[in-house]
Amino acid sequence: MQRILIDISRLFYGRLTGRLLTGIDRVSLEYIRHYAHRARAVLTLGPFSSVLSPADSGRAFRLLLDRTGNGAAECLRLIPKAYFRWWMNPDAMECVFFNTSHTGLDKPGYAARMRRWRVLPVFFVHDLIPMTHPEYCRPGESERHVKRMRTAAAAGRGIIANSRHTLEALGAFAADAGLRLPPTVVAALAPSVPQAKPGPRPIGAPYFVVLGTIEPRKNHWLLLQVWRRLIEQLGEAAPRLVVIGQRGWECENVVDLLERCRALRDFVFEHNTCSDLELATYLHHAQALLYPSFVEGYGMPVAEALSLGVPVIASDLPVFREIAADIPEYADALDGRRWMELIVDYTGARSGRRAAQLARMEGHRATTWAQHLAVVDDFLRGLSDGSGD
Repeated sequence: MQRILIDISRLFYGRLTGRLLTGIDRVSLEYIRHYAHRARAVLTLGPFSSVLSPADSGRAFRLLLDRTGNGAAECLRLIPKAYFRWWMNPDAMECVFFNTSHTGLDKPGYAARMRRWRVLPVFFVHDLIPMTHPEYCRPGESERHVKRMRTAAAAGRGIIANSRHTLEALGAFAADAGLRLPPTVVAALAPSVPQAKPGPRPIGAPYFVVLGTIEPRKNHWLLLQVWRRLIEQLGEAAPRLVVIGQRGWECENVVDLLERCRALRDFVFEHNTCSDLELATYLHHAQALLYPSFVEGYGMPVAEALSLGVPVIASDLPVFREIAADIPEYADALDGRRWMELIVDYTGARSGRRAAQLARMEGHRATTWAQHLAVVDDFLRGLSDGSGD
């Protein structure tokens, strides 16, 4: 049985600071859940990386999987132990080394450390958005992501992509950069929203949900402008909008509307923190999930809504058609009139369009984490016996 190392740095510092989980974090947690019984944790402290002892690895994995209790205090107790192990020979030769979060791949010395440890690095690539659409990312992020993808291509023994769309973008980058990709595999992601019985309806009036970090790429601004027009035309009969997600960067125009637009009060509700069960409840009773994003590497909210039997109205992106085929209702991300027409239609109790989407959804089966990780396990076996080369 192959020995496993898992880089926990992103999850660890998120737990230390109390940051809410993102989609990337949820993927990383599933890898820990699956491999923890035969894995050790790797933690990066500034320029150093340390392989935790088996006992401390177990503590770290339990700390990351169990979100209750004082996580910061537990994290602080592990830091000195990790620091005093960084200089030790980790005896990691031929171990599979997972980095499932992109974290650290842009740092000088990361790839050299992997070579020195003589591990088999396997990198999970979530998207290339900072490179293909830098206008939606923080300044400098494009350059950092180029470094990450160069490391993944040059140092990786294997690459896992969440979609064919992501893998094609990575392949185009590698070809332009004159790099040869290692063996690759596409492993579709599984929804993380629980399939538990939902709670009672949270809002009496018909409502829609938009889910995701509030940032320019997600296009919340379009929906808020649509809602102003809906309220002008329909008054109290206008549907409600539930905005679920943390506030991100450069979202001031959206925040201004959420906080100061009087017309939107009593019609638009923002939830920056939402438990998995609360999220499932909001989605279950919604007329539809709205997802007008400009670009995505995967689009987990689309998969999550469909897994719960909830209709989706989404921007017409190739990756959405890859993961959801013709089930959702698609609209151009800039076509406000189209979005408004669809929202009005889906608000009605006898919406023919909504009924048609529910019919298209029959027989849809979401990918499970067991299926995702079976693909990964097969991929690892191929790498170890050389058949993946």
